[in-house]
Amino acid sequence: MRLLIATDAWHPQVNGVVRSVERMTEAGAGLGVETVLLTPADFASLPMPGYSEIRLSLVTRASVLARWERLAPTHVHIATEGPIGHAVRGACLRRGQPFTTSYHTRFPEYLAARAPVPEAWSYAWLRRFHAAGSGTMVSTPSLERELSARGFAGLMRWTRGVDTDLFRPRDGDAFPGLPRPIFLSVGRLAVEKNLAAFLTLDLPGSKVIVGDGPDRARLQALAPDAHFLGALTGEALARAYAGADAFVFPSLTDTFGIVLLEALACGVPVAAFPVTGPLDVIGETGAGALDADLRAAALAALAVPRARCRQEALRYTWAESARQFYENIALAHALGPMRAIPRRRFRAGAEAAPPEAAGASGDEAKRFA
Repeated sequence: MRLLIATDAWHPQVNGVVRSVERMTEAGAGLGVETVLLTPADFASLPMPGYSEIRLSLVTRASVLARWERLAPTHVHIATEGPIGHAVRGACLRRGQPFTTSYHTRFPEYLAARAPVPEAWSYAWLRRFHAAGSGTMVSTPSLERELSARGFAGLMRWTRGVDTDLFRPRDGDAFPGLPRPIFLSVGRLAVEKNLAAFLTLDLPGSKVIVGDGPDRARLQALAPDAHFLGALTGEALARAYAGADAFVFPSLTDTFGIVLLEALACGVPVAAFPVTGPLDVIGETGAGALDADLRAAALAALAVPRARCRQEALRYTWAESARQFYENIALAHALGPMRAIPRRRFRAGAEAAPPEAAGASGDEAKRFA
């Protein structure tokens, strides 16, 4: 298998898409797969307005086809729905090449937070984008239920993993001088991460934020007593996790949250809203606390045994994630292209909200705001 992975998310971005693609690429060799990438590094690009970390590739049909001929893939996976993903999708359809996709990001909710675009319109476009493939990979059962309720078909499970050698409990105080307990949050500083819900909580001790992004200045002004450390990686990031007393995850829109696994692997209990991602990773495991009252969840997490958190994280490996990923690709390729969902059945203006059993949705932002 010579697999082409097309992704609009790539360095210098630090997010779950980039990390997942990197891990699958690394694992491919051990599974007899040669993996090649098509990323913004292969094209001229422009910074996304208001979010310069994200590059919008200037992709043309000719440039994609030229690279396709050079790379000569036997299988194709499209990780994102941006310019590169859209161009590769078009190339696959023209060539009759089966391909898989993955659903990483709630773009309808992200876009609606920034512009007056109805979520139903965005979901209709995304549904049509993914319907042309042979299968769409999703990270959790609750996300699978939600997307199925929204009319997505051909859904396949693909979990995530964590490096439990790097992310592990450690001795020493990573935050000397800061009052305890330490409540930590790690992630991109952007409006969709809902960090204000954490920073405005009345909590004892100290709040620490690791990460960077376009919302940093606003958040620092909102919570001048919080400690913003910027982006950390590797050992520095692992030490920050291990030095915290609780990890607070205020996002209502993440589809998984690899940071949840990293915190647990370091022995740190998680506090979060009961939405997609935390519901699937924490749920009833006893490795954290989920509550519509985030303050109550944060305080309850302090009582969770750290050994229980580590034990739960050990269930997630990148090896198992890679096995699922490559098996899905082989199966979907053998099945061939899916039939596109008829437009008459799912019109943007007529899309119904998923039932409560479908898990997280854009409605959660209203429930927990």
